[in-house]
Amino acid sequence: MYITQHQLVALEKIAVPGKVVVVYGPRQVGKTTLVRKFLEAKPIKSMMVTGDDIMAREYLETQSIEKLKAFVGQNELLVVDEAQYVRNIGINLKLLVDHNPGLSIIATGSSSFELARQTGEPLTGRKFTLRLFPLAQTELAAVETRPQTDAILELRLIYGSYPEVVTTPDNAGRERYLREMVNSYLFKDILQLEGIRHADKLLRLLQLLAFQIGHEVSLTELGGQLGMSKNTVDGYLDLLEKVFVIHRRGGFSRNLRKEITKSHRFYFLDNGIRNALIQNFNPLPLRDDVGALWENYVLLERMKFLEYTGQSAASWFWRTYDRKEIDLIEERAGRLHGYEVKWSEGKAKAPLPWTTHYPEAGFSIITRANYLEFIGGITSG
Repeated sequence: MYITQHQLVALEKIAVPGKVVVVYGPRQVGKTTLVRKFLEAKPIKSMMVTGDDIMAREYLETQSIEKLKAFVGQNELLVVDEAQYVRNIGINLKLLVDHNPGLSIIATGSSSFELARQTGEPLTGRKFTLRLFPLAQTELAAVETRPQTDAILELRLIYGSYPEVVTTPDNAGRERYLREMVNSYLFKDILQLEGIRHADKLLRLLQLLAFQIGHEVSLTELGGQLGMSKNTVDGYLDLLEKVFVIHRRGGFSRNLRKEITKSHRFYFLDNGIRNALIQNFNPLPLRDDVGALWENYVLLERMKFLEYTGQSAASWFWRTYDRKEIDLIEERAGRLHGYEVKWSEGKAKAPLPWTTHYPEAGFSIITRANYLEFIGGITSG
């Protein structure tokens, strides 16, 4: 079953002659599927190659304009899947669009560090970027009723929303898939970098982060537990963020000396990957981390929603040294909004220092009663 991806509409709008569309996202998230669905609806001459193919790389790595033009031929659209494996890909894609006025190009990548570095400056003014995530609730809403969504919520918190997880009918199959993801795909892009050889420490680092969702992370403490320097830990975290395993969020401050700003919180782009890393697929009643799972799920679904609807928002967490905190701070159109994410129903007030020093800011509690509107614009009820 194909669940229509939100970015398909965006891709149809921006894949135009003279431009390169770079599609970033985690492995197995549906980048190739997105492009194939786009091609099905686009009756033009096209060719699709992959950076994994040695022969395709040989052509695409040349800087001979004539060879590049001969490779593309009369095609109006070139798709380069896993483009991060092609050396000089940015410069060569620039040569292709500059010397083939009717050509449009789509390049996909499962890691942003190499592809972004190569396509940044060469494609200035010629590039659009799309980010793709595991399936968003805004996409799943098209194939689910509201009662079904409520019933499936526990599965979302435990197994996440990778396309194959969503379409697999049983939990045993979901667990097998997620374990395979962790064992075979999660570190593939990082370990191909020169000098990165410690898959065991990457795994242990992620396991440590998995138990600290919603809390500030000390790089010094992580380094002590891993036998690594603080700077090495920070470098590994940066790489894990750029291959779309984790998401880093900093602390917010405008007025108070007591506000924490230099630490970070880390979230996983998918709950299922997080649970596979710690090998815990127990149902919610048997877990002591439901609050962390809920916070991770809501904040990442919110990120997807804002990305897919084109809403611009800067985001942070907020905490003071005397332990007053808010899970999420957003600044949209010049106004601050605070959100506290709670699994348990009940009332809560904004911390007094927040209302005192940011009196114009909004504040809301996100619970199971109203989360769908927050993460997908879907009115609860």
